[in-house]
Amino acid sequence: MQSSSFLPTDHLTLPDHPGVYKYFNEDNELIYVGKAKSLKKRVSSYFNKNTGVNLKTRKMVKEIRRIEITLVDSEFDALLLENNLIKKSHPKYNILLRDDKTYPYLLLTKENFPRIFPTRKMIPRKGTYYGPFASVKAMNTVLDLIRDLFTIRTCKLDLSPHKVAEGKYKVCLEYHIGNCQGPCVGLQNEENYHKDVEQAKHILKGNLGVAKSYFKQEMQMHAENLEFEKAHKMKGKLESLEKYQAKSLVASPSINNLDVCTIVSDEKSAYVNFMRVKNGSLITSKNVELKKKLDESDEQLLLTALIQLQDQFQSDAEEVLLNIELTEPIEGLNVFMPKIGDKKKLIELSLKNALYYKKEKALLVGLNQDKKDRVIRQLQQDLSLTEIPDHIECFDNSNIQGTNPVASMVCFLNGKPAIKEYRHYHIKTVVGPDDFASMKEVVGRRYKRLLDESKPMPKLIVIDGGKGQLSSAVDALKELGVYGQMPIIGIAKRLEEIYFPGDSYPVHIDKKSESLRLLQRIRDEAHRFAITFHRNVRSKNAFGTQLTSIPGIGKSTADNLLSHFKSVKKISEASEEEIAGVIGSSRARTLIEWKEKNKGA
Repeated sequence: MQSSSFLPTDHLTLPDHPGVYKYFNEDNELIYVGKAKSLKKRVSSYFNKNTGVNLKTRKMVKEIRRIEITLVDSEFDALLLENNLIKKSHPKYNILLRDDKTYPYLLLTKENFPRIFPTRKMIPRKGTYYGPFASVKAMNTVLDLIRDLFTIRTCKLDLSPHKVAEGKYKVCLEYHIGNCQGPCVGLQNEENYHKDVEQAKHILKGNLGVAKSYFKQEMQMHAENLEFEKAHKMKGKLESLEKYQAKSLVASPSINNLDVCTIVSDEKSAYVNFMRVKNGSLITSKNVELKKKLDESDEQLLLTALIQLQDQFQSDAEEVLLNIELTEPIEGLNVFMPKIGDKKKLIELSLKNALYYKKEKALLVGLNQDKKDRVIRQLQQDLSLTEIPDHIECFDNSNIQGTNPVASMVCFLNGKPAIKEYRHYHIKTVVGPDDFASMKEVVGRRYKRLLDESKPMPKLIVIDGGKGQLSSAVDALKELGVYGQMPIIGIAKRLEEIYFPGDSYPVHIDKKSESLRLLQRIRDEAHRFAITFHRNVRSKNAFGTQLTSIPGIGKSTADNLLSHFKSVKKISEASEEEIAGVIGSSRARTLIEWKEKNKGA
């Protein structure tokens, strides 16, 4: 493979060759990764007068400042490389698999005497993970089978050679009931133990035929040696394995080692079911959702999901069954769309799962919306409001010992945070720590702006504080001539009391009420937003004061540094060359010498 970099205007000079293309914006941030059978044709299609290109794609194209390509040998290699790059960088315009669940895995540990146990966290250095399983029940069925067939330990003891040799351990109940052969006290060596582990691996991979052959051979060997009790034991294990296989059989046993991937979609999302089948047994089934970013076709979405899921499940399938036909075959990917027979039934089973998943997600969205509607309707009832409070704004002040006073406003639409509408405020007209005056200033500034821009007013204003802060906010609304046009309340932290203007007695909402929890969440969010902003301001001011104390570094220079690097941490980590690009080499040298002198101070 080889990589090259181009400007967007150079797209016509790209090679007519399979590969992967990467788009970067003006901040040199990777925003999109794509694969192509012909890089020249595919990349050029984005820039040819936007013919047939949707609005989302046009938006992305406007951001492209640099193109990087990597040549590969085939389109299938491009698919694999694209998947790796997306998984590593998460570009904002690429589709990613969305999964609501943390699926269970079985972990085979990297130890002298490996263990097999369930987990939902993947830490590669701990061992090899098998799965994910569609449910805990499915995982436990496999785990119970393995523990029934093999004597693999369940304890967490460190069985390194020197620990076993020290004789610190004693056999436990598992040894006495025959589930373990006592490696902790040297009754079983590693070589013998690993025979069971190797067979367990085959079952975890779905290769039940290998495990069946092993037990048959063991049974025959013991029978020939007249060890009839051991032979009978092997026969029992073989029967358990065959019984498990019969239960998991979903197609003809002649169907071996294939994947099934089906897709259904709507305007915003696609829903994919992925199944792995070995020896006619379904060993994995997983549903995922893909949010469309650039109005991708079902074929694009299905291929993206297929490659990511095969990678996730470490699939070695010889064949893949799909429910849609590809426009062009992909060399290296053996894809088939069956019309009849057992393979067609597998497609139907997978599609049934995908359709059910789509229906389940739609139902969940509806339930969540119903809950939001229910909560804000309850809030309307609890506060005796004339309108449903589907637009709520909450204010909070923040200052420590009177320094760097700031305020925040958070906005909730339909009971959900509207983060783009959040606002920070530097207090401009108030001197000293005066919360009441500060509240009056920011409320006045907020709604004067909305009036000037003819934007809609909120259905409810929440003030974080008691009667004093509420009165100040009311004064601001009166000066603007909008008091009475929208309800305003104050929420006091100590007893979660709700105050209305002009009413000396607070309203108490049931502590278990969902509407009170919503108000608390809004209030806490405003507080968090204000505190975070205050810390940043305080940190910048403190650092700015330090900087301006250095000979040759004035306030303007300090402001330029903070404006460019965005944070104190990034300035401290920047190299002399990077700093020189902002304030010149002489001042940069002065700053670097100061940093070195004060390191660790």
